Amino acid sequence: MPARNKGTQKKIVVAIGGNPNSGKTTIFNELTGSRQRVGNWGGVTVEKKEGIVEHRGYRIVFVDLPGTYSLTAYSLEEIIARNFIVNEKPDVVVDVIDAGNLERNLYLAVQLIEMGGKFVFVLNMADMAEKQGLLIHREKLATLLGGPVVFTIGHRGKGITELLDEVVKVYEGREKKSRHLHVAYGNELEEEVRKIQGRIRTDRELTARYSTRWLAVKLIEDDSEVKKTIEKESARSSAILTKGEESRKHLRNIFSEEPESLVADQRYGFISGLLQECISLNQMERVDSSQKIDRVLTNRLLGIPLLIFFIWLMFQITYRVGAYPMRWIEYFIELGEIGIKLLFPAGVLRSLLIDGIISGVGGVAVFLPNILLLFFLISLFEDTGYMARAAFVMDRVMHLIGLHGKSFISMIMGFGCNVPAIMGTRTLENEKDRILTILINPLMSCSARLPVYVLIAGAFFGRRAGNVIFSVYAVGVVLAILIGRLFRKTLFRGESEPFVMELPPYRIPTIKSVVIHMWERAFIFVKKMGTVILAGSIVIWFLSNFPIPRDVATVYSERVQSIEEIYRVRIDELKKSAAGYRAEKRALNEEKSSLIAQLQQERASEIISQSFIGRIGRFIEPVFRPLGFSWREGVALITGFVAKEVVVSTLGVLYNAGGEAQLGYSLRKSSSLTPLSAYAFLIFVLIYTPCLATVAAIRQETKSFKWTLFTILYEISLAWVLSFLIVKGGGLLLSLI
Repeated sequence: MPARNKGTQKKIVVAIGGNPNSGKTTIFNELTGSRQRVGNWGGVTVEKKEGIVEHRGYRIVFVDLPGTYSLTAYSLEEIIARNFIVNEKPDVVVDVIDAGNLERNLYLAVQLIEMGGKFVFVLNMADMAEKQGLLIHREKLATLLGGPVVFTIGHRGKGITELLDEVVKVYEGREKKSRHLHVAYGNELEEEVRKIQGRIRTDRELTARYSTRWLAVKLIEDDSEVKKTIEKESARSSAILTKGEESRKHLRNIFSEEPESLVADQRYGFISGLLQECISLNQMERVDSSQKIDRVLTNRLLGIPLLIFFIWLMFQITYRVGAYPMRWIEYFIELGEIGIKLLFPAGVLRSLLIDGIISGVGGVAVFLPNILLLFFLISLFEDTGYMARAAFVMDRVMHLIGLHGKSFISMIMGFGCNVPAIMGTRTLENEKDRILTILINPLMSCSARLPVYVLIAGAFFGRRAGNVIFSVYAVGVVLAILIGRLFRKTLFRGESEPFVMELPPYRIPTIKSVVIHMWERAFIFVKKMGTVILAGSIVIWFLSNFPIPRDVATVYSERVQSIEEIYRVRIDELKKSAAGYRAEKRALNEEKSSLIAQLQQERASEIISQSFIGRIGRFIEPVFRPLGFSWREGVALITGFVAKEVVVSTLGVLYNAGGEAQLGYSLRKSSSLTPLSAYAFLIFVLIYTPCLATVAAIRQETKSFKWTLFTILYEISLAWVLSFLIVKGGGLLLSLI
């Protein structure tokens, strides 16, 4: 930043802000002494104080802002302080904080940070904080706030010279702690902030003068002064303000709470996380209910075991409770098959409807209850505030292995869908951290993989299915951490950007909020069934039924006729003996039907084997044979590149089974899978190439074909190697699940 000159002496303009009773005026007086001038702010009677200090070749002008608790424009003092920072753009802002009352004072600091600029944070009355038993980790606090921290004892003049030195260092850009950061408001609020920002950016003049993010947050808070500013200075004010009101209405509808309260909660969550990171509260009494709960849930010893238990419980509920409505859906699918058989004669059309669409789409549709339950439970975690605690607990682990705590938020989002999780990495300021997080994010098991897990685990592991599914998710998390560590040591060397984990207050979620969140996410799954999965099922049906080998059709038709002729003769012979005729006739008919059904199954398998997809499967089978997978599983994995749910629909078509129970039975009876190779199959699905939409998101966010191709290749290789190791030596592991 160019120096403000007066003659030959360089000038620095510094604004001093802080809460009332924080010692701000004492610090100002110690800095400037008798070199003060007093007047009024323009157009108002509020006193304005300025003082001048000459230090290290600079003429530093300190402007004492009115003492305020926040910058929400509810009072004249708040408006004056905020307008000076926004409009006058001082070179450095000094925020004076009462070290013994950090939580209350840091709220103003957070609002200042949101406005952008260069900061020095003064922790005044440090001696009083020490007497209260507070141990403040100064360097860590400075790193997380994005500016140097100076300890002062204002009434004794201690720390004043250091403060002046830091002002000069920050101004000259020599302070390594100085960096830009913004407070994350959670997925729902962040999405609305981005939408409003997009509308604001259509006005270049407004964008040039103000931070678009700050304006967007202020509109969500319904800040009257900011709205007046936009009306006055923007030709597009109507569209911008309309968008702001739409976002407020959406948030109010979702949370049944005023948006400004939601923003305030997130700010206090940021502060709470910061305090946990940087402050040792030796003698501090915690009376807040959220803090009391956090004593247990974020405890250094209990936090991770409790998190593991909650995630295990989530998947137990998802599998066991979801099994009941799954049976109801399967019943309706079976009715649909019966209806189609009554309405349509045997032929290509009936085969398309039953073996293609119902086996494909129906095979995935049965898992809708599991998807709804998973998203319901994830929504509970988010809306109660526990999801932030989960990120906080894992943040400690991430720091130990050199990864970014903020990255784990994106990884947690990956449990729902990898695409928005990868897009969410935009909030990471460090380019290396961002790309690293993108590369490992697909290892977090998205909801699209859940139908595969439920199908295979239910078919091969019975009552242990819930534990098996939980173990697969756990493997994903562990792999993401280990691979992240490996890449950090090799491809992305250097320190990660620090980050404060927000700990918003706990709240009882509303039914409306949870249902809206659950349905919005589950709707994507339903939409896939009607588009991608339907189209994929039809394509797989066609590839598995054509070309029809005439010799196969002829041979099996002759064998069926031969069986019918044999049993017709045997039944005719029974007529000679009236005794037991009906019972024996019934038994013979059942025996005949069983043989014909077996022949039809063999015929279908032979046709599929000689079809287009059979030829493809035979070609790729050598790759998957060492893993214990047949060509059918290999084909299903390849089609899963489009969307992971298609793995289930492909298996449904290839095994001619529509429901979960029917397909599970077919897999146990007809596939080459054993419990061990079935588990290897689950791990392969977890790790290998993400879906097409995720690959597109990786390409978009990294802006690199190199990283996109690297992600595809390393995940395929890792999936094959790990699955191979499981098949060859994973028996002991499987016995422990």
